[in-house]
Amino acid sequence: MLDYMIYILAFVVGSILGLLYSYKQHGEPFVAVTNINTVALVLAIVGWFLAFNAGNVILSAIGFLLAGFVMGERPGYGRKETAIGLIISVIVYLAMPII
Repeated sequence: MLDYMIYILAFVVGSILGLLYSYKQHGEPFVAVTNINTVALVLAIVGWFLAFNAGNVILSAIGFLLAGFVMGERPGYGRKETAIGLIISVIVYLAMPII
C-alpha cells in the first residue's frame, strides 16, 4: 500500500516539475514546436522502462517521477515523447521473458 503512495507522490512531483520546466522553456500561448524533444524522449523512455521493469520501489518511483515530468509539461508538449516511451517500454516488458 505504501508503495503505491510513493509512486503517486513521485508522479505528482514529476508532473509539477515538468509543468514548471515547460513554462520556463516555452513562452508561447499555444503549441508551436512540432519536432520531438530528444531530452524529453530519453526521459520518457528511461522513466517508463524503470516504472514497468525495475522491480524495486525506489527505481520504480524514479521512473514514475521521470514519466510524470514528461507527461506534466504544458498541454501539447511531451505527448509524442510519452507515447514513444510507453510503446518502447511495453515492447521491452513483453520481450523480457523471451530474452
